[in-house]
Amino acid sequence: MATAHKNDAKTGRIRPARMGDVRAIHALLTIFANKGLMLPRSISSLYDHLRDFIVYEEDGIVYGICALHICWDDLAEIRSLAVAEERQKSGVGAMLVESCLDEARSLEIDQVFVLTYQAAFFRKFGFVDRDKQELPHKIWSDCIHCAKFPDCDEDALIRTGLAARA
Repeated sequence: MATAHKNDAKTGRIRPARMGDVRAIHALLTIFANKGLMLPRSISSLYDHLRDFIVYEEDGIVYGICALHICWDDLAEIRSLAVAEERQKSGVGAMLVESCLDEARSLEIDQVFVLTYQAAFFRKFGFVDRDKQELPHKIWSDCIHCAKFPDCDEDALIRTGLAARA
């Protein structure tokens, strides 16, 4: 995902993921997948979708990751948001989400959704609750591989009107 570099008040920055980040992305995702907080991702899948990812790094260390996955002509998903425990509650997650929303706007994508256990966090960015059944069937391509399918207990939220604000 091509996105402008962003800096926070510290020494960190958000940038597009690179090949050398895949192992760090996988390690971070695995921590949260092992806790049942997100789906696991294989190394192969990460290489396949590397362009979707952005990372937050400080001094060459990846502390946060997020992906914007395009689903349809006007629909994308924010997925795989993970921030290392030592950087949580510091604004890193918010910066990653804002970067994904900026990318959606630049691509003229009007709607972005999330499936999450952290609904309150996403509501702060203007996401509203949505019944999962109202989301297009195309998004279920990953869900059918989940151990929790079809009894998903994640919340679905969506933000619309992004393209109009570009």
